Amino acid sequence: MAIKDELQDYYEAEINHGRLYPNLDTLVEKGLVKKGTLDKRTNSYTITDRGYRELEARREWESQYVEDV
Repeated sequence: MAIKDELQDYYEAEINHGRLYPNLDTLVEKGLVKKGTLDKRTNSYTITDRGYRELEARREWESQYVEDV
């Protein structure tokens, strides 16, 4: 729910559960996010080392095209 709330705040729009969880599962399958459990009803998601490397690579790629303001 925290991820959903954060995305809704960022995009200023309702985030549908039916789209959120399949996307999180895809990130897990790609090894970018690790899925765990907090209790029987609550999952936790953590960015993996690979996920952090991919984010850094994306930032480097973007910096080629976007000037610092």
